Amino acid sequence: MTAAATACYRHPSYETYVRCTRCDRYICPDCMREASVGHHCVECVQEGQRSVRQARSLFGGAVPGAATPVVTYALMALNIVAYVVEVVRAGTVDRFGMLGAVLVDSSGEQYYYKGETYPGFELSGVADGEWYRLLTGTFLHLPPDASFGVMHLLFNMLALWNIGRAVEGQLGRARYLALYLLSAVGGSVLVYVVSPETTAVGASGAVFGLAASFYVINRRLGRDMRAVNRFMAGFLLWMVISAAFTSWEGHLGGLLTGGLVTYGLAYAPAKLRTSATQLAGGAVLVVLLAALVAVRTAALTGAV
Repeated sequence: MTAAATACYRHPSYETYVRCTRCDRYICPDCMREASVGHHCVECVQEGQRSVRQARSLFGGAVPGAATPVVTYALMALNIVAYVVEVVRAGTVDRFGMLGAVLVDSSGEQYYYKGETYPGFELSGVADGEWYRLLTGTFLHLPPDASFGVMHLLFNMLALWNIGRAVEGQLGRARYLALYLLSAVGGSVLVYVVSPETTAVGASGAVFGLAASFYVINRRLGRDMRAVNRFMAGFLLWMVISAAFTSWEGHLGGLLTGGLVTYGLAYAPAKLRTSATQLAGGAVLVVLLAALVAVRTAALTGAV
């Protein structure tokens, strides 16, 4: 007696006698996926993949190499687009660069601010409420007609490309983006505290934060630190040399912020390594940075 013909559940015109060993539905060769025992259908394979927990690094990121560093690519793109805007639109750096407090006359000339304003002069910078400069300035770079020019952008993007991919793979996209932005703002805050009259631009603060993070990550993972130490020595040497034409305050502020953030992620007790706790820690750091800015503003404007 011949068994009744059966059809694939996805392709009714295809006669088959093979069943999925998980859901027992009939499947044709196009729908078969080899399993440890028998075959599974497409839907059962997809369901199994969703139920498998993705491997994570010690710091919460996907296992290195398992994900494309899209945040690093996006940050590089933003920096490049900002530079194009800066070249096309004159005055972009004056309007959005990191600047603490200066007096500006009607022609746009800047003068040192000593806590008082005068007729015909306006206070400009973070001290005048332009807090956005703390972040926007970190996506701008020295214009082409400056002494360092476009090399400023190229060096920062090369460093971001080399370091960012490794750090993003360990921290994961969300933590990595938070680290980058906090390091960038941390660098700007130190510029404001130490040299409020200086206009500073560049992703260097954020890049130095990533360098510090790279160091902490490798130390936490117990890797051979000799090459990493040489790498950090080169970065610190560059911070000293580049002080002649860039902001050492921004570099140092980013370095300290990035190291602090990553140290918290790496060495916090296991029970505190939750997304909620890490988010709260990031919020506390933002409040502390904001407090520094507020205190420095009060000191500059004579509000204390």
